[in-house]
Amino acid sequence: MTRTDSRLALVTVTTTPLDPAAHEAAVADRRAGAVVSFQGVVRDHDHGRTVTRLEYEGHPSATDVLRAVAAEVATDPAVYAVAVSHRVGELAIGDVALVAAVSTAHRAAAFAACARLVDEAKARLPIWKRQFFADGTEEWVNCP
Repeated sequence: MTRTDSRLALVTVTTTPLDPAAHEAAVADRRAGAVVSFQGVVRDHDHGRTVTRLEYEGHPSATDVLRAVAAEVATDPAVYAVAVSHRVGELAIGDVALVAAVSTAHRAAAFAACARLVDEAKARLPIWKRQFFADGTEEWVNCP
């Protein structure tokens, strides 16, 4: 296993509920003075419309892409460990869709690495969101 691979504490695309505390624990490191985590949560609105639920559909390559994104973030010498997961399937309002966690020696590096992890995952991950609205309509978001 390479040094970067050993920094990938947890990388998954799953249908099961995500556990933010497990992601934070996965990146724990005695050298770390900072652990920053992010939770992307299903909200009840989008652009002024009431959302009732979401459905995420992922391409079979989604885990590989997520692993590649995490590996890129892990190449930063300041990063001790990275954990990131995205949930697919049907999600209710309040469910966690994405969890990211990063450990570093100092907070600024941890915030920057976690932000990069989330931004790159959102930009590159082949997972598409279908929103269901209270008026009975639906739409796919960010679909090519």
